[in-house]
Amino acid sequence: MPIESKDVRWVLEPRTNILERLYFPAIMAGVQTTLSHMFKTKVTVQFPEERPQMPPNYRGVHRLNRDEEGRVKCVACYMCSTACPAHCIDIVAAPSPWPDREKYPETFVIDELRCIYCGMCEEACPCDAIELTSLFDLTGLSREEMMYDKEKLLSVFDQTVQAGTDPVRTKRGRLSIASEPLTVQEVAAIRPLSSESQKPG
Repeated sequence: MPIESKDVRWVLEPRTNILERLYFPAIMAGVQTTLSHMFKTKVTVQFPEERPQMPPNYRGVHRLNRDEEGRVKCVACYMCSTACPAHCIDIVAAPSPWPDREKYPETFVIDELRCIYCGMCEEACPCDAIELTSLFDLTGLSREEMMYDKEKLLSVFDQTVQAGTDPVRTKRGRLSIASEPLTVQEVAAIRPLSSESQKPG
């Protein structure tokens, strides 16, 4: 069905004055921005020798959590892969070898290059099996290296627990740490670190 002429809206090209046609105001605005940045205090982080302090609710590399007996917490319910907007989680379920659950993930793979680190997987998980950690320096020489399987995700759990860098969302709170105000101790711990990172380098 063709569009009726009364529904057609013509958009006219905006008129520009002489100064705008010379681009002089735009050039001056750019020069002004450049000059304002030239005289600001420089803040340089000497990475990797100097590690940046990430905010408490930072979402980095995923991990699969273990339960008290050291088993993977995941019950292969597919909630995380269903909720994932990037469709980067692949799970293959198998009958559980343990009597307290019906299924467990035989394979669990996350494509870290495809992931958008939105945290929807950890929000959807009914048993707190998957979390995003504060690890941010994610590198690999091939796409295959960036496919994190179950063993790799469990090793991230072991690494973060050993280093004492558990995600803050796991420490307390009914709705997660991000929905609650920080305690006095947490604020005191963050302030000195953030002031150090603002020192000129």
